[in-house]
Amino acid sequence: MQVDRRKFFAAAGGTAAVAALSHEDRAEALEHYMTEQLDQLNFVQGGQASGAGAQPPRGTGNLFRPTAKVLEPMSDNVTLREVFLKRFSPARHVMQSAAHAMKTGQPERTIFACLLHDVTQNLIKADHGYWGAQLFEPYVDERVSWGIRYHQALRFFPDASVGYEYPELYTRIFGADYEPDEYIKAAHEHARKHRHYMEARLITLNDQYAFDENAPEITIDQFEDIIGRQFKQPKEGLGYDGSPVAHMWRTILNPNRPL
Repeated sequence: MQVDRRKFFAAAGGTAAVAALSHEDRAEALEHYMTEQLDQLNFVQGGQASGAGAQPPRGTGNLFRPTAKVLEPMSDNVTLREVFLKRFSPARHVMQSAAHAMKTGQPERTIFACLLHDVTQNLIKADHGYWGAQLFEPYVDERVSWGIRYHQALRFFPDASVGYEYPELYTRIFGADYEPDEYIKAAHEHARKHRHYMEARLITLNDQYAFDENAPEITIDQFEDIIGRQFKQPKEGLGYDGSPVAHMWRTILNPNRPL
């Protein structure tokens, strides 16, 4: 994907607003901008002009931002596939990531982790890796949730052993002095020493190839068998199984609920 630097800065609130962000927040803003551009959602972008009025914080998830998309009602026993179709769609970025992992012969759980790694941005954008790990943890192999958590930090750090380079896009958009926050550095150091390190690294390796506006359309049906094998679907339906994250799923299912 070609990113117009001026358009990105305008969407993020202007040069001064971007300069005031931490390096981690700049990276988050760029990834969110690219994801939204890829999906072509009709969000109201904040901060184009000082008189634009109140705008939602940049960390607000897609489900809580102005959009022309109408939320479809959910069934009585909600599955992950239904959530993808009705709340996460079009989700082109994560499906491109998963398709790339499949094409390059990655393990099935890596393909699955790529499919899930950024969907939590529909709920909240800030620290999406941590939120995503928490959301899926009760239903997946621990290596999947671990990888989702730490992919957020590892994207800033190259690893020549697997051919992962620091994203050129970050340098072009933000400059050569770009540096992540201290907690991101600490997370990277922890992850490098962990037995599951490669689970997160493989997500970043497939993630960076997955912003392609010219890629063939991919549907969730392509991953239906993988979801069936990798996701522990609760018999009560997502949001109503009494898990520690059921409330998060209920929020995704019905973001219009006032109480």
